[in-house]
Amino acid sequence: MLTIVFIIAAYLLGSISFAVVTSKLFGLADPRTYGSGNPGATNVLRSGKKAAAALTLFGDAAKGWLAVFLAIQFSPSGVSYTMLAASVALAVFLGHVFPIFLRFKGGKGVATALGVLLALNVWVGLGALATWLLMALVFRYSSLSALTAAIGAPIYAFLLGLPQEWVLASGIISLLLVWRHKSNIQNLLAGKESKIGSKKAG
Repeated sequence: MLTIVFIIAAYLLGSISFAVVTSKLFGLADPRTYGSGNPGATNVLRSGKKAAAALTLFGDAAKGWLAVFLAIQFSPSGVSYTMLAASVALAVFLGHVFPIFLRFKGGKGVATALGVLLALNVWVGLGALATWLLMALVFRYSSLSALTAAIGAPIYAFLLGLPQEWVLASGIISLLLVWRHKSNIQNLLAGKESKIGSKKAG
């Protein structure tokens, strides 16, 4: 019973869109109405408010971290904490991507995935973050950076010997991230993808 409570709570936590909440706090337009239409930090950055984008990034990452951290620390007796953490990781990520509070139309999940990875294993999380930063500095495409980091995450998890459930969870999240970026992949191939910091989007 407690396992189900953990999973449902993680999904509901993931469903909180910090892009929408932060935009309201800063008096900005709903991020779903401009740019890429994606309720995420990269699109909020297009508003010109770096502080709002930073708060969005932090909030979306923090909810992923918090859900998994609590699952690991307070796993009920008799329940595999590795399995529970993996289930919660998927639940909070799916909550962000398909939030009940936004009619199941959420963000792409990059920041939330980062928070999840940091909670599962800080080195895997930092490896994914370093991959994102390197690609962003070189190419300045958030989507390309996210795709590269997503592909790298389950590989890092496997190489570092994380539990099989966590490797599998990171792999599923990786596949979902790639799927959520399908339009970005098309834009990248067509040379139409907006770069980081661009206020104008297709």
